[in-house]
Amino acid sequence: MAGQIGTALHETVRQEITRRVRAAQYGAGQPLPSAAALAEDFGVSAITIKRALRDLQSAGILRSVPGLGTFVREQRRFIRDLDFSLTSYDNALRLGLKPSIELISLTREKIQDPAFDVLEPPTGLMLCVRKVILADETPIMYDTSYLPHPVSDQMLDEFRDKFIGDVLREHGTRFTKTKLLIDAAPASNEAQQTFALPNGYPTLRRLYRLSTTERSVSVFGITESPFDRLACVVEIDADHPTPKRRTRTDPASG
Repeated sequence: MAGQIGTALHETVRQEITRRVRAAQYGAGQPLPSAAALAEDFGVSAITIKRALRDLQSAGILRSVPGLGTFVREQRRFIRDLDFSLTSYDNALRLGLKPSIELISLTREKIQDPAFDVLEPPTGLMLCVRKVILADETPIMYDTSYLPHPVSDQMLDEFRDKFIGDVLREHGTRFTKTKLLIDAAPASNEAQQTFALPNGYPTLRRLYRLSTTERSVSVFGITESPFDRLACVVEIDADHPTPKRRTRTDPASG
């Protein structure tokens, strides 16, 4: 490759690493050789290798773990129904998923993201619950939920390993309606850390409001997923324009 200019070298390296990933020469979850080893392999400088690796991270093919190296990102995408709120353990099981939850924090905060304005959130302090939701041990959503307070100590404890919707139902809350706003945005700092994403990596966001039988009580929240990790699908009956629920997982797509 020595006779090619810098840009061509970088593109050639990127294309060859992509080919090796698709051919399973570099397997999902496995580390790539070091930048020095790749530079020797391709006969280029380490700077050229690092540039190619950086671009492949932005494209969702690789991920970097500080102190450990660069890994092939698992190309598994979960597809779920657009109007389905993944707040129930039983519903997740019906989708063929093995769900689990990692509690990140419990705080009291105001909803400050202007994207929530269409959902008409309250202006005061709310209980803020941050969690990572996993399916088959793969992180698929970073969820931030806002609940009216006070909330009992028992419920706070149950939030650690249960879906918020399940906890509230078990304590007598009855949900009546879900309002969703779907958009795309660069990953937040928290999502970057959770999914090992580079700065500016696109995510699918789902902002929601779960209304209850008590008009003054609603649950608000936002979930973030890497654009290549989660997708939504909706089916609408032309005669009865109410979305039908249809979900599946697509382990081969990416």
